[in-house]
Amino acid sequence: MTDMNTVLAELKRGIEQIFSEQDLIEKLKEKRPLNVKLGADPTAPDIHLGHTVVLNKLRQFQELGHQVMFLIGDFTGMVGDPSGKNTTRPPLTREDVLRNAETYKQQIFKILDPQKTKIVFNSEWLGQLGTEGMIRLASNYTVARMLERDDFKKRFANNQPIAIHEFIYPLLQGYDSVHLQADVELGGTDQTFNLLIGRELQKSAGLKPQVAITMPLLVGLDGEKKMSKSLGNYIGVTEAPNEMFGKIMSISDQLMWDWYNLLSFRPLEEIAQFKQEVEAGRNPRDVKVLLAKEIVARFHSAAEADAAEQEFINRFRKGALPDEMPEFTFEGEIGLANLLKEAGLVASTSEAIRMVQQGGVKIDGNKAEDAKALIGPSTAVYQVGKRKFARVSVK
Repeated sequence: MTDMNTVLAELKRGIEQIFSEQDLIEKLKEKRPLNVKLGADPTAPDIHLGHTVVLNKLRQFQELGHQVMFLIGDFTGMVGDPSGKNTTRPPLTREDVLRNAETYKQQIFKILDPQKTKIVFNSEWLGQLGTEGMIRLASNYTVARMLERDDFKKRFANNQPIAIHEFIYPLLQGYDSVHLQADVELGGTDQTFNLLIGRELQKSAGLKPQVAITMPLLVGLDGEKKMSKSLGNYIGVTEAPNEMFGKIMSISDQLMWDWYNLLSFRPLEEIAQFKQEVEAGRNPRDVKVLLAKEIVARFHSAAEADAAEQEFINRFRKGALPDEMPEFTFEGEIGLANLLKEAGLVASTSEAIRMVQQGGVKIDGNKAEDAKALIGPSTAVYQVGKRKFARVSVK
């Protein structure tokens, strides 16, 4: 393989699409550090593993000698990104945005190299656009083109409201790329429309269009929807080692392979070998332990990963946690007694109350104390007695 082929193979690992690969090759041939952009609206205080999928790709660009621009959308965060939403997203206050931005600045350096990362805030230029600038920016796109976007199209067809400021959001994100003269912009697959608008606006401004690279969305602990704090199916990068380890071990064996592809730094050949070994009879739990230790070590340390593994063994394996168990998902808060009944772990709520009082109910290995406790957004393994188990997600 030539050097260019080696670089391309590394950069293409785990990605969904490149717009376009030829543009990327041409930029790489320029033999200069590329400006690689990732924008993040600080809509929640913590970064979770879903965010790290694209952060890991940024790190690859850094290791190849390129400059990363981590854009904190303190202006766009107040507008609200409509991507993937079926209702208008309420804008955040500036105070919320700035508070969350501070934690983002701390957490991204668990992955990115601070020496090769420039943090920028888009209020610096978007706040200066003014009314005239906004009108000129809006003149670059038509309503018809905006309605080509899938989520807008569905909402329009279903007579669901679309606020005017939601049309402005993709234009603001695209203008960020114009101002920063980005060579490459990364985002999840739900950001494809926004990234492509950046290309169009750069062309209109007489710049070479950025390469847009989209990454798959990490499925959360529930095994169904993308990882999201609002759905409670996430793992935060600042969570304690034992908590992080236990949550990773709770994912299904099938989901584990997607997580390996998107989160692990192991060579693809090694992951393929793991899969062959499991198909040949190796316990998938042993392979999942390797993934859990790798991720815990990345955000904490190797020693803490080892300790988390031992804690998991003490809490679960000695309690004979089965390799497979039924899985349930409930919408909204639910009382513990009702949860146990609906998951088929007890015959009635009265039996659930009695089992809790007798100390026979465990949640992720911890003894439950209150049968009337309300269970909020979470994913955990529930155990009744010695032989009844279920993995339950509450959204």
